[in-house]
Amino acid sequence: MKAVYLAETPYSLERVAQIIAGEQSTGTFTAVPGETDALKERHAARVEAIEALEEADAPSLPGSKLPQGHDGKYRRGYITVSFPLHNFGPSIPNLMSAVAGNLYELQELSGLRLVDLELPASFAGRYPGPKFGIEGTRKLAGVYGRPVLGTIVKPSIGLSPEELGKLVYDLALAGMDFIKDDELNANPPYFPLELKVKTVMEAVERAADVTGRKLMYAFNITGDIDELKANHDLVVRSGGTCVMVSILSVGLAGLAYLNSFSEVPIHGHRNQWGMLTRAPLLGFEFTAYQKLCRLAGADQLHVNGLNSKFYESNESVLRSIKACTTPLLGSYEAMPVVSSAQWAGTAPATYEATGSVDVMHLAGGGMLAHPDGPTAGFESMKLGWEAAVQGIPLSEYALSHPILQRAIDKYGKG
Repeated sequence: MKAVYLAETPYSLERVAQIIAGEQSTGTFTAVPGETDALKERHAARVEAIEALEEADAPSLPGSKLPQGHDGKYRRGYITVSFPLHNFGPSIPNLMSAVAGNLYELQELSGLRLVDLELPASFAGRYPGPKFGIEGTRKLAGVYGRPVLGTIVKPSIGLSPEELGKLVYDLALAGMDFIKDDELNANPPYFPLELKVKTVMEAVERAADVTGRKLMYAFNITGDIDELKANHDLVVRSGGTCVMVSILSVGLAGLAYLNSFSEVPIHGHRNQWGMLTRAPLLGFEFTAYQKLCRLAGADQLHVNGLNSKFYESNESVLRSIKACTTPLLGSYEAMPVVSSAQWAGTAPATYEATGSVDVMHLAGGGMLAHPDGPTAGFESMKLGWEAAVQGIPLSEYALSHPILQRAIDKYGKG
């Protein structure tokens, strides 16, 4: 098993590479009895490659110690370390201890980021991965040849059962493919999950009687581990076709546990992710993290959106979208969920960057706040993607589609 790190250090890259390998396997700050050559031969992590990058004049993180005679430079580079699988086995929780563990606290490092993971086939035997992925999501949603288009319940908090039921019913009648709970709203005392499921599914079924098509609604079932199965079963028993969890809230082990019995797609929300990745020399690259999410069973996985309200660059978002469909131990493919300040005008940029319609494109305010209402907002998103796929400039397509023009007038020039 291999891990690739982006490291920064006031020491040499060679020295910190050995420290990383030792700290996460057989070594500590000093030699100890029992650390024999035979033990190290079998259990020590090994430095496989070092690629030097540019130097910095200041540390990226506080708390690093300086070597005697430090020249004022901080070396940066990629370090690849291999770990004996028999040290921890095909276990995501224990893998995390091996590849992350105490590394981020070492004084010899002024920056560290886990960039990528190379996982052995034995992980596929332990973790079956997504049960539905892109194909299964499309089948349940009944959407082919274009993105699965959806929205998020807004306001995130505070809607009454009557208000939520009406919103879901109206959107379902409009032909909406998908609606998800906001991450802030799971099982609150003012509107318990059991009542929410009843309210939403009644609206979904009533609309389906009219349209002949059943909307996919992702119920936020995030909670303690002992609540996940009961929450999942409640949704399935009521006819629901999707559940959602905040992955960093339930943990990767919690996600894998949910996947062990799930009967519907798991919508994986990555809220809190920014605290693990926003500092460029700290935390994780999404390329590495999404592999663990897919192993653990996320069928749909948030990746942010192009030109969004968040800090992330379009280049980073594009890498995240492509990462979700990059081959991993077989068919562990997750549907990228593009969201955050999205509207019809972000469809052309998304399609141009990815060349694919295999995404879920969510817009909260970008649909719900359309001047002509949520139904028009949904229609404008479809029109935005039609223009994108046909290679027609958005402004030109809007000349014959007033709903799209109204979206442009509201949200900005496409």
